[in-house]
Amino acid sequence: MRKALLALLVLVLLAGGGAWWAWEQWRAPGPLGQPTAIVIPRGSSSEAIGAALVEQGAIRDARIFAAAAWVTREAGPLRAGEYLFPAHGSVAQVLDVLRTARPVQRRLTIPEGLTAKQIVALIDAAPGLTGDTPALDEGGVLPETYSYQYGDTRAALARRATQAMATVLERLWKERAEGLPLASPREALVLASIVERETGQPAERPHVAGVFINRLRRGMPLQSDPTVAYAAADGAPLERALTRADLDRDHPFNTYRVRGLPPGPIASPGEESLKAVLRPMDTDDIYFVADGTGGHAFARTLEEHNRNVARWRQIERQRANPQ
Repeated sequence: MRKALLALLVLVLLAGGGAWWAWEQWRAPGPLGQPTAIVIPRGSSSEAIGAALVEQGAIRDARIFAAAAWVTREAGPLRAGEYLFPAHGSVAQVLDVLRTARPVQRRLTIPEGLTAKQIVALIDAAPGLTGDTPALDEGGVLPETYSYQYGDTRAALARRATQAMATVLERLWKERAEGLPLASPREALVLASIVERETGQPAERPHVAGVFINRLRRGMPLQSDPTVAYAAADGAPLERALTRADLDRDHPFNTYRVRGLPPGPIASPGEESLKAVLRPMDTDDIYFVADGTGGHAFARTLEEHNRNVARWRQIERQRANPQ
């Protein structure tokens, strides 16, 4: 009945010389001061949509909007979702957005090197997603920027990120160098997670990977501090410095005490770390230590490594006691 009355009003206006007024209302600039994303709930009538748009400042009169939507109904239904409405958009432009525009694409970036617990917290906090985040396998999510729409589920985004890791790992495993001491894509993922946590320098990743590959070939322990930190914090970020007790602890992830790879990843590695592990630098180096610049000093012999360690200790002392 309400729609019929609104249509009758439009016809009366047109028949009574109101065509010019109706055209002005159709094309007149709206009150929105700047482009604004507005959510249109599912199942909303044109009247409810008009009321929401008035509340958000996109249009001035919900009744005029509803009448215009009914008169132009053959152009298509008004869709639910989150849409970006232009500044000073007319009723005609607002209706066009609701009928033809692509919903706003939100983005969630999952950085490299986060643990599963950290990624769950990140997805939990993403605005506009619905539902619970499922439990994630450590290392099972590909760090990347993911687009999503308002109202998408957290479970769906998590599935996409998990499938992305599986797809990338499968492709890179097929492209791996020959003779690597890695028996499966799973082992490549484990080592890549360690490389990811060892260096923040992208150019160093193949070199760090080459060192670990050499250690695996020689049966040497990896002696990776990030694996010890992972064990000490039970998969959470370690908010303190490692201690001698941490290094001496008998734990499957303590690569100072256990030779070979740990039983699982310690974080989600990015694609570049996976590439580094599956096509590592050809090097004779078997040691590395921080060099004070954010990178590392590499060495082939223990004697050379000890000199690098001594330089690093000196840098640490100078930083702790600046002159």
